[in-house]
Amino acid sequence: MLSMDILWQNDRGIFLWLGMALMPVNLGIEAIRWKKLASTAQTITYRQAWSSLLAGMGLSVVTPNRLGEYPGRVLYLQRKNTIRLIGVSVLGICAQMFCLFFFGIIGLVYYNVIHPGFWEEVSLVASLLSTIVIALFYWRFEKWMPHMELLGKRFRRFRTYGRLLQRFSTRQQFTILLLSLLRYVVFTAQYLLLLYWMNIDIPLLEGICTTALFFWALAVIPSIALAELGVRGQVSLFLFQHFTTNNASILTATFALWCVNVILPAIIGSLLLLRMKLWR
Repeated sequence: MLSMDILWQNDRGIFLWLGMALMPVNLGIEAIRWKKLASTAQTITYRQAWSSLLAGMGLSVVTPNRLGEYPGRVLYLQRKNTIRLIGVSVLGICAQMFCLFFFGIIGLVYYNVIHPGFWEEVSLVASLLSTIVIALFYWRFEKWMPHMELLGKRFRRFRTYGRLLQRFSTRQQFTILLLSLLRYVVFTAQYLLLLYWMNIDIPLLEGICTTALFFWALAVIPSIALAELGVRGQVSLFLFQHFTTNNASILTATFALWCVNVILPAIIGSLLLLRMKLWR
């Protein structure tokens, strides 16, 4: 076991502080992205975007794969343009998923090279196809809705979402995608810094590829944030055991990332939701 003295007196402590310092950067990028998305439905300030973002994270911890994050944001805003906000939320989810799957493909290619196998190849092909579908859905969202409407009356509401999303220009969609990419780079850097903090020396290129595979796996494995640490721990041990035999160091870095990016913001968001309930 690792004692608290070792954790805080580690001569690589600078990596821990850098990783923690990236948390507000990560959230700040997402707040800017959410403001750009939500601004097409209503006037929203950066402060409101931050509060809505944190409230969404507070709700997300009790939903599978944190899918409740965007509904939580919409719930916090509580305005008349709910349908519009749901529509732009779909656009934001697609942008972030595209980044996760795109870099996941890079990670899978790397993994297939060093550990070739049938299921590894199947995962790569499936991820590639999924990335293409997500990209088509993102760039041609409004074009798919009339076809979905043919499936039944329950899907007609999506036609409205499609029409609303036509207000986004290609340039705006590129901006949203760029912000999603920037956020992905930030939390990738966070994880690598935390691994370096725990004396896990990974070559940069291999570290980037393995981290990409790690985040891809978290995206495709069903989980609830409150129980997500176990999944993260198993995935991290499976992927990073090739670089060190110190399982405690891998789990500590993974736990630190989970706390910094998920639990701490979720606690703040839960308090915001509680205050909203008390005031309303």
